[in-house]
Amino acid sequence: MLNILAWIVLGLIAGAIAKLIYPGEQGGGFFKTMILGVVGAFIGGTLHGLITTGKFALASAGLNFIGIVIAVVGAIIAIFLWELITRQSA
Repeated sequence: MLNILAWIVLGLIAGAIAKLIYPGEQGGGFFKTMILGVVGAFIGGTLHGLITTGKFALASAGLNFIGIVIAVVGAIIAIFLWELITRQSA
């Protein structure tokens, strides 16, 4: 149960910071921000592992300062990819 709460907190923090940093209007509410942050934690954690170890493994960022930074970077990448996908389909 505690792990789920940590994911929710990390998701909210990372998603909110990424939305503040990324230019433009992303919209969405509480749940979209949380999901964006959790997806960002996986993207950032996986890229961090790939860069540091040279191996591709699905990983996530932890609930600490470095983990939040990694999750924010991943969330910014997720926003960028989401805008690419939705722009092309519209």
